[in-house]
Amino acid sequence: MSSTKSYLEPDPTLSVGSTHAGFTVQSIEPIQELSGTAYIFKHDATGARLMWLATADTNKSFAIGFKTPPKDSTGVFHILEHSVLDGSDKYPVKEPFVNLLKTSMQTFLNALTFPDKTVYPVSSTNEKDLENLMDVYLDAVLHPAIYHRPRIFEQEGWHYEMADKDAPLTYNGVVFNEMKGALSDPDEVLYQKLQSTLFPDNGYAYVSGGDPKVIPTLTYQQFLNTHARHYQLSNSYTILYGAIDIERELAFIGKRFDEATDRKAGDPNPLKLQKPLVVKDPVKVEMATAQKNASAALSYVIGSSRDREKVLAVDVLLDTLAGSNEAPLKRAVMDADLADDFQAQLLDGIQQPLAFFELKGLQEGAAAKFRPFLEEQCTKLVEQGLDHDKLKASLAQAEFNLREGDWSISDGVALSIQALSGWLYNEDDATLYLHYADALKHMREGLDNGYFEDLLRELILDSKHTAAVELIPTEAGTQSEETKVLAERKAQLSDEEINKVIQEAQALHQEQATPDSPEDLAKLPQLHVSDITDAPAEPTTTDLSTPIPCWFHEMDTHGIGYVYYYFDLKRIGFEEMPYVSLLTDLLGNLRTQHHTASELDTLTETKLGSFDVFYDNYGQDNDLTVVNPKLVVAASALSDNVESLASIPEEIWRETLFDANLDRIYEILQQRRISLERGFVNSGHTAAVNAAVAQLTPGARLNAKLSGVEFYEFLKKLLDRWRYRKQPTTEVLYNLASRIFTKEGTIVSFTGSKEDCSRFWKAAGDLNLKEKGTDYISATRLKIPEVAPKDQAFIIPSKVNYVAEVSLPAPHDSTVPGTWQVATRPLTYSYLWNEVRVKGGAYGVDIRHQANGMTENTSFRDPSIDATMRRYEQEGTWLANWKARPNELDGYIVSTVAGLDAPKKPKAKARLQDALRFQGRPADYIQKLRRQVLNTTEEDIRALAPFLDYANKHHVTCVFGSAEAIKASKHDFEIHELMEEKK
Repeated sequence: MSSTKSYLEPDPTLSVGSTHAGFTVQSIEPIQELSGTAYIFKHDATGARLMWLATADTNKSFAIGFKTPPKDSTGVFHILEHSVLDGSDKYPVKEPFVNLLKTSMQTFLNALTFPDKTVYPVSSTNEKDLENLMDVYLDAVLHPAIYHRPRIFEQEGWHYEMADKDAPLTYNGVVFNEMKGALSDPDEVLYQKLQSTLFPDNGYAYVSGGDPKVIPTLTYQQFLNTHARHYQLSNSYTILYGAIDIERELAFIGKRFDEATDRKAGDPNPLKLQKPLVVKDPVKVEMATAQKNASAALSYVIGSSRDREKVLAVDVLLDTLAGSNEAPLKRAVMDADLADDFQAQLLDGIQQPLAFFELKGLQEGAAAKFRPFLEEQCTKLVEQGLDHDKLKASLAQAEFNLREGDWSISDGVALSIQALSGWLYNEDDATLYLHYADALKHMREGLDNGYFEDLLRELILDSKHTAAVELIPTEAGTQSEETKVLAERKAQLSDEEINKVIQEAQALHQEQATPDSPEDLAKLPQLHVSDITDAPAEPTTTDLSTPIPCWFHEMDTHGIGYVYYYFDLKRIGFEEMPYVSLLTDLLGNLRTQHHTASELDTLTETKLGSFDVFYDNYGQDNDLTVVNPKLVVAASALSDNVESLASIPEEIWRETLFDANLDRIYEILQQRRISLERGFVNSGHTAAVNAAVAQLTPGARLNAKLSGVEFYEFLKKLLDRWRYRKQPTTEVLYNLASRIFTKEGTIVSFTGSKEDCSRFWKAAGDLNLKEKGTDYISATRLKIPEVAPKDQAFIIPSKVNYVAEVSLPAPHDSTVPGTWQVATRPLTYSYLWNEVRVKGGAYGVDIRHQANGMTENTSFRDPSIDATMRRYEQEGTWLANWKARPNELDGYIVSTVAGLDAPKKPKAKARLQDALRFQGRPADYIQKLRRQVLNTTEEDIRALAPFLDYANKHHVTCVFGSAEAIKASKHDFEIHELMEEKK
């Protein structure tokens, strides 16, 4: 919902040189791309910078950021990012951040550490709520409790742990464990080594998040000095966004700025430009990981952050060169058999942006060949000229993405971070990264004048700032390096020092377990149920009389049309389902009867904003045996190209030639394998909960066959026997396509204007779909076999763990889902947060009670397994004894409603409405759920405790984690070495 006011027109009350609540207007600039205006202010007393991005968006945001280039790899700025949100002078509770998650209507609430800045952004559609969030965040960064509560540093950063004098010495700490997980990813290790090689003389040389080997060298005093040096208003950047009362918010912020006292401890670390250097031979970095994770990277520095058009042009160029398997540079690299996959990407948001090229699944000797081969190919492309049709397609894709602005976070937060890509490095560049229209126009004008050929020559062939890195996998030892270091450290400790370690850990646990006083909690600002306004109006869905059933969602999409084709999969046999998953990878990436794969890629990028094929599976809340799987073909396009939403997808599903190039299929499937393996390591909590649910319900069992561990095992075997299986595989794919892409059971969903919908159907007709397919197996119907539930542990190359427990609905649990949504908030943010994250050191933890009655517990980057499982088992007891503090339940209800009311982009709204229909839920389901939430009482929540007791006695457990932790667990797991090498 947006205001009708035009924010492109300058506010008459603001003019350059005018002063407002202690802020002087420095400049005013219309931003056509945002349909708004940027106002730049300076706080007169401190020099603090402030920008207001004035737009009609009612999802308003605030962010304050600081320059924080590191001078070592202790992760001090990452630890500070966590720590300053653990209480402040005005709000002396242990974790105001968590309280805001519990009680606010926030649409975004987090803090982010980047390689050279730390940003604290929030957003909300409620003005009072936004000010509450701003107040807590400003007091947190300017007056944190870290100066008088040293154990915040121990909790969030690192500390020693020992249960008793005979126990091993260990490290614990939230950031310490988070970074152990992050640096279990070969991509992250490779990139960190590349950065330190490219930028040896500035802050980018260090691991900004913290290296677990170095984090324990950070002292408390160094931690405090770093805050005092960097968290000064003179080193700050504040950004407001949306339809706000600027005079009111300037007065609000100005009052808090005026009350701040800078704790100066020297000048902030400078942001230095690295002098150009060339490191041609690959610098080697070793990592204990699977041999298949061998990789190599090349990087070329583009210039500086001031080169906005050049940075944007490199993004377009990289898409042309390597944006798909058929792009010329990627095709050449893949044909040279250097690796299983090759990727190119732009890495910006830093002072010296760079182009990054990576080989994954490296062949022996390929690292040394990488640079000569890549530069030879780029020389040919410069001399022969780039394919201008492909360049135009990449430009069209870039413009679509920029215009659509489909961020994964709220628009204001995303744009605030984007603005800092220029502003952080130069006072005059506050809006540099918010513009793109003129740059795209200039690129188009230069297409026929060698613009991109010159760019490629300058970027790669004439580079004066480049480096190469190779990641070499090694065998993991029987004992980790960390365990050895700590054993040696313990051997050096005296009895007195050992007792001190034990006592300090106990004191920390005691402080963590001590609740905040009611008086301190009462100081926190919060909204109440009485502050909640009516739910935003939901757009209506119309069933159209069209050749194929159509659900039409009429919405203002800013001239974009979105279509989803839902094809029924219930006619496909269970054992065939992995091949359906292969279809989702292959469709759109192979040649068709009318276009080569390269031509199809160019056509798709030119005419469509997006094209994707995936599957979805819809169940019913009251019957866990119901499955309704769909293969979904999704596309979007600007209004001018809406006819392509019919013609291009139809060509792909009808005319794809699966047997035209079997080597291409092998490449694509290898890339899928790599993606799955990266997912197991980086999102093990998702993999663990999915594997656990697959033991309990047919729908989840089907999902495992399509994308989980079971599919991964199928894919590995298929690739291992590709020589023998490739021809039969293509036969299955042809047969599946003929049976899936029919009118029978098909639904089309269109989102956009009536005019675009009409033009779409005029072009689509009946999409040339047959009425029914011919079954490959006579009378095939989907039948999902049952499994015997068992607890499983999957060993992955990681130094942390992901622990999931899942249970079926407890008998007689007929409680409305809205009540459960409220109940899981105290369980997550009071009980589990304190027990698993604060005390246990896990980076994240969550409990969800699904609308179908299933309960799911997950932990993220967790040092423990058994201790976390014990904490899960106490949830029912905790909830039975839970008593809400004054206004606490109000806060939980408000934050739950905020999740239901959070603004959604048009395509997300349409997808939600489609899902509700497939699940058999009424059109007013969300409104009913919202009413249930609003009517929840404290007694309703405590009454759920017996169901949790049941769940925690009748669950399936699944762990993805390190071999060391899994083998040390006392739980009786069925253990699998998930990513072992082929023998």
